[in-house]
Amino acid sequence: MQVEHARKVSTPLMGHQEDRTLSYACWSSMIGGMGISIREAQRQFGAGVAFLNTATYGLPPLAAHEAMLAAERDRAAGLMVPTELDEAVARSRAAFARLLGVPAARVACGPQASYFVGLVAASLPRGAVVLVADGDFTSLLFPFAARRGVVVRSVPLERIAEAVRADVDVVAVSAVQSSDGRIAPLEELIAAARGHGARILLDVTQAAGWLPVPAAAVDWLVCSGYKWLMGPRGTCFFTGTEEALAGLSALAAGWYAGEDVWDSIYGLPLRLAADARRFDISPAWQCWAGHAPALELLAGVGVAAVHDHDVALARRFQAGLGLPPGDSAIVSVPVPDGTADALRRDGVIASVRAGRLRCSFHLSTTEDDVDRALAALSAHLAVGSGGSGR
Repeated sequence: MQVEHARKVSTPLMGHQEDRTLSYACWSSMIGGMGISIREAQRQFGAGVAFLNTATYGLPPLAAHEAMLAAERDRAAGLMVPTELDEAVARSRAAFARLLGVPAARVACGPQASYFVGLVAASLPRGAVVLVADGDFTSLLFPFAARRGVVVRSVPLERIAEAVRADVDVVAVSAVQSSDGRIAPLEELIAAARGHGARILLDVTQAAGWLPVPAAAVDWLVCSGYKWLMGPRGTCFFTGTEEALAGLSALAAGWYAGEDVWDSIYGLPLRLAADARRFDISPAWQCWAGHAPALELLAGVGVAAVHDHDVALARRFQAGLGLPPGDSAIVSVPVPDGTADALRRDGVIASVRAGRLRCSFHLSTTEDDVDRALAALSAHLAVGSGGSGR
């Protein structure tokens, strides 16, 4: 596994010498072994709150946070070297491929999910039928809805597999629903799509990193990196089968999509990468500098271990509320208006989506965080119902 080289750089703007040797050396030692335990990984997080909000944005491991800041300090000092930061893109691509069990050559890197969904939407002929789930995230829905001549058919998530018929060309669905954490019936959906000759576009933005996903069994897969993959905003991945990728045009191709990136910045002829890099978008380098270490940490822990950790915490939270255990790392509960703000004042961070409190549990979350959240939520609900709040 590649690790950014330790080095000292002069930062005149900061007025001192920046010594990164210790942080990078520690990080190299940490990820260099065969595996990383949950306990070891949790030492890489330093939030002072009970953070139950990964479904909105993931917390960065400290080494990842420092790597992004270091890249920005280099820029401010006039010392940033873009070609060196290309290594962070390559490391991120490789770690994502490892997490999902796909070849790195079939992984494209870009800024946002809607860009890659748009490539699929643009490839469809007039009259194509796209099947989606009611209330799914609009970055997955809008590119199809905006495509003239394409029919978008929306059905309840629980009925999406049975709604696949002979006239459906593409099924586009999130593996995990953003609003409430429901998991799509992927096994049944894949079987139905294959039985009717439909292609599948799977959005795993709320799944990759904690839920094993059938990346090899779908035609296209897209994933924003700033949630469960714990990256900054501005990173996204796209992969698919060779056949499905071959049916897409590199509509937004720029210099970074070239076969030799730094020899593709001027002039014709067109010389795109032969693999999925032909869909790459020029990177915001600092974002990728901050994402590579986070992905490598996740890959070192392993999705299976993260899944068990996350779901166990979600079930601990559900048990504390008297709810039956679920199978998702996201728990959605009805609460009075103002609950999220009240919890925030108590150092518990969660979100409200679709009128419900959405709590999400990930690698950075501990049992103490869950218990703190339960105590704060119980106290708030008791006050709201006229109790003492004790």
